[in-house]
Amino acid sequence: MRTVQRTFGRAAGGILLLSLPFLSQPMSAQTPFDWQGHRGARGLLPENTIPAFRKALDLGVTTLELDVVVSKDKQVVVSHEPFFSADICTDPAGKPIPKGDEKRRNLYTYTYAEIRAFDCGSRGNPRFPEQQKQQAAKPLLSDVIRSMEAYRQEKNLPPFGYNIEIKSTPAGDNVYHPGVAEFSDLVHQVITGQLSPDRFTLQCFDFRVLKYWHEKYPAVPLVALVENRRGPEKNLAELGFTPAVYSPYYQLLTGKDAVDKIRGLGMKVIPWTVNDPDDMRRLKAWGVDGIITDYPDRIKGL
Repeated sequence: MRTVQRTFGRAAGGILLLSLPFLSQPMSAQTPFDWQGHRGARGLLPENTIPAFRKALDLGVTTLELDVVVSKDKQVVVSHEPFFSADICTDPAGKPIPKGDEKRRNLYTYTYAEIRAFDCGSRGNPRFPEQQKQQAAKPLLSDVIRSMEAYRQEKNLPPFGYNIEIKSTPAGDNVYHPGVAEFSDLVHQVITGQLSPDRFTLQCFDFRVLKYWHEKYPAVPLVALVENRRGPEKNLAELGFTPAVYSPYYQLLTGKDAVDKIRGLGMKVIPWTVNDPDDMRRLKAWGVDGIITDYPDRIKGL
């Protein structure tokens, strides 16, 4: 998902809990409400890191939402930006990344061995004052899954989902990331080597990516991330098929009728990124199927 300092931010899709595949139940069936930890627990610990994902599970999320990019040596790395953010990252010499320099610190031009030498946690995040500062490197997707599955066994947790966003844009092709096919295949190879299709969804704002997965990997539940005001019909017309989940910026949902309309088109509705408990209560009352939040600690009692 995106940072929400623009008109709209970013979020994630949805996954079911427990055992049956995501699409095996009709829209009318009662399925568990899907609480998703945005970038793990970004409001509490450094984003997209193994400690943040563990914290989210400790607080009861049913899905871990995360983002992936690609390194120079074609490793799938968990990171929101395809560069080292000046807001949170420090170079191997201990110097903060200058704001004007961050996009030149393109992860696609670094090997993973070089990427993991940067610290993206010790400075904290100025937008999230509750976030605990601690040293944190950007992990590989394979290591995140391996660690989380070991943690699930250790804590005897029920199966949870992974909602994985491919960070792709047309302008970024072969600059900040591989083209759609190569990027998608690299991610698919990592995920399916460790998880069954009922344990993850694939989300993207770039509809080219969703179209590719729909054609090549039809068993994978897809999530259409949306931050525009065109409405579901026009977005679906552009996409060309109906995904499992429609995931809009939460302020684009105007009421229960809007939620019912999307569900009537055959999709679940999981908005992003919702951090105020009152907004969470309102959206739940409108009938959304899940909520993505930076603060999994705020879901208690909801």
